[in-house]
Amino acid sequence: MKDELELFMDYPSNIATMLLNDEVDIGLMPVATIPSLKENYIISNYCIGCNGDVASVCVFSNAPLKEIKTILLDYQSRTSVALLKVLIKDYWKISPQLIEAAPGFEEKIDGTTAALIIGDRALALRKKYKFVYDLGGAWKQMTKLPFVFAAWVANKKLPDSFIDQFNKTTSEGLNHFDEIIATTECDYYDLDYYYHFNISYTLDAQKKKGLEYFLSKME
Repeated sequence: MKDELELFMDYPSNIATMLLNDEVDIGLMPVATIPSLKENYIISNYCIGCNGDVASVCVFSNAPLKEIKTILLDYQSRTSVALLKVLIKDYWKISPQLIEAAPGFEEKIDGTTAALIIGDRALALRKKYKFVYDLGGAWKQMTKLPFVFAAWVANKKLPDSFIDQFNKTTSEGLNHFDEIIATTECDYYDLDYYYHFNISYTLDAQKKKGLEYFLSKME
């Protein structure tokens, strides 16, 4: 399988741009950008999702939710931003100003200014601010459905034989979390819990239902 692929690693939003520009054929694509593709095919039985608190996609604030006036938006994830917009409109029913942020925006959280932060930075900052609003947990509370942040998407039809082998290879990778955790230094969050419980990888019927509902709610 490795002989058929050239692997690139980048931020989710950049991967989406590469797919849109036809620079790559397959990507672990933020689901909010899937409708932007002229052609899109979810080719894998696996994804990056959650069925409750995800821990790494949160709004951080020193003010309660109803008092937040501004939310700075993480530049690394389009899907998390789209999910936030759905939640503030349909679940939290608040109307803060949303501002696209640049690197270093985390330091601007103060007073009624909050921030949407994703990834390792979100895990590291969980104890720094008074309030942490987990977007995965909020989605689950609102819809009773799991959430899909990213899925393996192709921008063209691929042979069934390739897709079958891709699924087998992806499945094999999920058996090596303990090795990944053992080689990763992290003193701010339990990575074993994160990989085994916060993140959910199987793109099952409930996740597909949640994904379809999310795409229908996007502005």
